[in-house]
Amino acid sequence: MSELPKQWQSVLPHLGHTLPEDVAPPSSGEGVSVNLPMELVRQSLSQREFWDIPEPVLEQYRRYRPTPLWRADAFARAVGARVPIYVKYEGGNVSGSHKFNTALAQAYYYRKAGVTELVTGTGAGQWGTALAAACAWFGLRCTVFMVAGSLRRKPYRGTLMRLLGATLHESPSPLTEVGRAVSADRPGNSLSVAIGEAVAYAAERDGCAFAIGSGETYSILHQSVVGTEALDQLGALDAKVDAVVGCVGAGSNFGGIALPPFAAAVREGRPAPLLLAAESSTTPKLTRGVYAYDRTDSAGRGPMEAMYTVGSEFAIPDSHSAGLRYHGAAKLLSAMRFHGQIAATAVGQADALSAAHTFVRTEGVLPAPESGHALAAAARLAVDGVRDRDADHRTTEGVLVCVSGHGLLDLGAYDQLLAGELHDEIPDEQLIRLATANLGRPR
Repeated sequence: MSELPKQWQSVLPHLGHTLPEDVAPPSSGEGVSVNLPMELVRQSLSQREFWDIPEPVLEQYRRYRPTPLWRADAFARAVGARVPIYVKYEGGNVSGSHKFNTALAQAYYYRKAGVTELVTGTGAGQWGTALAAACAWFGLRCTVFMVAGSLRRKPYRGTLMRLLGATLHESPSPLTEVGRAVSADRPGNSLSVAIGEAVAYAAERDGCAFAIGSGETYSILHQSVVGTEALDQLGALDAKVDAVVGCVGAGSNFGGIALPPFAAAVREGRPAPLLLAAESSTTPKLTRGVYAYDRTDSAGRGPMEAMYTVGSEFAIPDSHSAGLRYHGAAKLLSAMRFHGQIAATAVGQADALSAAHTFVRTEGVLPAPESGHALAAAARLAVDGVRDRDADHRTTEGVLVCVSGHGLLDLGAYDQLLAGELHDEIPDEQLIRLATANLGRPR
């Protein structure tokens, strides 16, 4: 049995390059100052590697961590894998996903800073649920704007958030200027709109702050408990892996599982494992997007960040993988991608849910659709390898993959899979080019 890590681990000292600075948003609108606790600012900028986890956060972590890791031999046999596949499972907490790791940390720091209410946007609902639970445990009010298409498919996600005390709104909503301004071609599929509504809503209320669960460097830091535990657990099994796979929306899950093994390799002076990011083919920022300065939300009121993006105004096709339907990747992961430290592959939802179907039949755990993308990518890698940027990647020792959440509230998607009704809508290349044409490139 591994021990609960007492520290978060930052990869920043091991990158070998610095992250591009954020830039001010266009002057066409009035900017909003996000009320961010200074400790989270320091965690995003400092070159310190290890950060002590506050005891109140550790106390909550002990309720569900360490999380399980096992060698998924039955799944590996079913897909014809050449090498072992090891699974790290993050779905065993009240939120059903890895998002709880940073939600608890953020609720702690915001409360310490005097905030009384947190507001957020959520896609598939895992982050909204995680923040609702964290706010309940640390005595904060919580308001969530959830992507409408996802909420209608998964109404019980909303029920769970309300059980935890959160106030829930469909996005786009009539409550904010951002929601009212949404055009008819984006009726409720955009996470950036939900985030934009949350930013605008929080800015208008005293004691209220916006909280984000995935793309920020501090949220990726909090997720390092996943990879740190996994390294300890692999060591206890005397297991070796030369590839690490995670799904990517903005990137906290992938960063959590992949960056501690990367940092360990750099520190020890040995080659880093292949870090393979599995994204949705409906939102292919890492495989078909551009590296540019873009808005993190449709309101455009926060700073512009350097990211791989398909464009914040891009009309993202609908799919069951709402947690992956974000237009850009985290600036930390995007910089690593730009410098060749991360590989990426795009997976369609039919392939993702098929891999998840195989996993539940062989390993007894039903993954979230988002996690199905990681399993599909891990299976490809363990069987035939993957191609990325005209380079072939293969593994010779083993694959570590993070199943970031459970799919027990996604049964509607699996019902469509069984009925043969799933299909993938691949974005048109010209539309991506148009959505990114006017974005400035990092220097």
